[in-house]
Amino acid sequence: MKKILLVILVALIASPAFPQVKFGVKVGASTSSVPTYDFSTGANNIHALDDAAWGFNAGLFLRGQLGPIFLQPEINFTTTSYEYDVTTTTITELRKQRFNRLEIPVLIGVKLGPIRLNAGPSAIIPIGKPKNLLDEDNFDDMYRGTTFGYQAGVGIDIFDTITLDARYGGSLAKEFGDNVTIGDQTFNLDHRQPYFNLALGIMF
Repeated sequence: MKKILLVILVALIASPAFPQVKFGVKVGASTSSVPTYDFSTGANNIHALDDAAWGFNAGLFLRGQLGPIFLQPEINFTTTSYEYDVTTTTITELRKQRFNRLEIPVLIGVKLGPIRLNAGPSAIIPIGKPKNLLDEDNFDDMYRGTTFGYQAGVGIDIFDTITLDARYGGSLAKEFGDNVTIGDQTFNLDHRQPYFNLALGIMF
């Protein structure tokens, strides 16, 4: 958390150094591959129904520009739901998980006319924890807190007011949390899934 706050602070301090500074809001859709649960042996089985799922994102951004170069820190709320078939020793049923999180990218880029190219690090902060797929008290121990990743993409500005962005991102963490042992099974959650964001914004 201290590293995140430091990056945000540096970006905000640096923004006034740019002669052109704009504030914006945006909203969009995102799609990501479904987190997969790995386990060793036993009767429990968690099977994702789809390879990818759509979600929603909305946020705020600040853009400071110096010639063709710009710095753009953001804070975005993202929510995505995933569906799984969960089999235990007694039943098989459909269960859903919703992941809510804050994504805080700090992007640096170049503007070529109305076209923008940008990339940078991104912090991912979970808001709460998703519903446990198994009725075990320690199942949610596998959900780590803040992780770090990256975003990179292309955008276009229309009349220097409306923005359209398409970005690819991912996590740099090998696992989202610690392994969890339930009975004779060892679970972990692979949170390296990539995601793709589309967003429409307005600058002031």
